[in-house]
Amino acid sequence: MIRLIVTCLLLVVTCVAPAYADARSDARVQVEFGINVAQRGLWREAIYRWEKAVEIDPTYAEAHNNLAIGYEHEGNFEKAREAYEQAVKLAPHNMQIQQNYELFKEINDRRSNAKEKP
Repeated sequence: MIRLIVTCLLLVVTCVAPAYADARSDARVQVEFGINVAQRGLWREAIYRWEKAVEIDPTYAEAHNNLAIGYEHEGNFEKAREAYEQAVKLAPHNMQIQQNYELFKEINDRRSNAKEKP
């Protein structure tokens, strides 16, 4: 009985692993395309690609990070914060994501404080 359960679990893991790898691969293609078009100043297209990447693989922290950068560039600071927070949650030890988020918070807090002063 235990052997049957272990065999079934191995089959499930074996079936899920390729699907996960395919999703990450598909998401990576979208991320790379987004980077390419962002470098050419096509930020709306880049955001679209990064949104697609997150849709394909919601666990892809770097896609959330890039999406946050895109939202920030377009002035959508609330969405940027949400995307950064998700990226940090998914990859809490990724220093690049941490630095991007900390810089965003510092700049965004200054911008918010400047608006509040008469």
